[in-house]
Amino acid sequence: MSTPISRAAAPLRVSTTRVSGRLPDFPWDTLAGAKATAQSHPDGIVDLSVGTPVDPVPALIRDALTDASGFPGYPTTIGTTELREAAAESLTRRHGVTGLDESGILPVIGTKEAIAGLASTFGLGPGDEVVIPEVAYPTYEVSALLAGARPVRADSTVALGPSKPALMFINSPSNPTGKILGVDHLRKVVGWARERGTVVVSDECYLGLSWEGEPLSILDPRVCDGNHTGLLAVHSLSKISNLASYRAGFFAGDPELIAELLAVRKHAGLMLPFPIQGAMTAALRDDAHVDEQRARYADRRRRLLAAVEAAGFRIDHSEAGLYLWATRDEPCRDTVAWLAERGILCAPGDFYGPAGQKHVRMALTATDERIAAAAARLAG
Repeated sequence: MSTPISRAAAPLRVSTTRVSGRLPDFPWDTLAGAKATAQSHPDGIVDLSVGTPVDPVPALIRDALTDASGFPGYPTTIGTTELREAAAESLTRRHGVTGLDESGILPVIGTKEAIAGLASTFGLGPGDEVVIPEVAYPTYEVSALLAGARPVRADSTVALGPSKPALMFINSPSNPTGKILGVDHLRKVVGWARERGTVVVSDECYLGLSWEGEPLSILDPRVCDGNHTGLLAVHSLSKISNLASYRAGFFAGDPELIAELLAVRKHAGLMLPFPIQGAMTAALRDDAHVDEQRARYADRRRRLLAAVEAAGFRIDHSEAGLYLWATRDEPCRDTVAWLAERGILCAPGDFYGPAGQKHVRMALTATDERIAAAAARLAG
């Protein structure tokens, strides 16, 4: 006689809320009301909330994607030699990095994924501190929380006192503020971190989009004296090459850190698809399309900046990157609502930390027609 199955199941050993319970609410979900208001505008929404590219993927990149699409086997986590050489050479050619070769490059499946898993991949956990900027891309905090480590917001080493964090994220040019960290600041961070054994991860996804001043890579010899020990730079092709949908990025820096990341990511099967590797290689070898895209964004920035300032906003920082960090010196959600009534959607500054509560982030990644529409509405 068979034994009846109990109707009262035992609690699951793996809880679906155990990890997600550590994380904040997904910030973009809180914009639903403002988005609906903006969408109701008679001329449609001007969405400046997310920095997603809208311009075409260059033909040379699409051709390279097609050429690499016939490969039937598994790609490798480390990526092709050609891709890694192209990445290293692009950092030297475009940003003055020295002493870097393919051993210091690791392709990743989009930099958001890579950043989110970084603290866990390095084995951090309870008792470890991860430093993030006071106003920061939310995924730095997520990286710490997923690992069970403690995020600490600080923009200066003085504010950290005698602590010895395991990991420090910096971001120049900044998302969302567009601020550029100067060479003296970067050198101080590198020296401070090395005294404490702290790994510095520099998010440089906007390094090729400067408007005022010169942003430097953490791997620039003026910053690190040509010594990449303990340093990782994060680079993305999403913005400069319009490849957000390709999930194309890479780590660069200390070969020992790269080797550790590779060893773990191989076990996890984190392999960038082979056709994407071919497309990335072509993109990294060509600078003309980058210059063309930068010129498009410069023109949009000029038009939107003038309109936003004429409407009574103050623009802080914003000397680089794809955003205007704007304020009316009021709670950011009030500003979001004011703009939504005019059919313009932006990101509230509180997405990026308590210090952003009186700012909004306005993206330059809209078509020329939509930027013109935003300017006209602000003038009206």
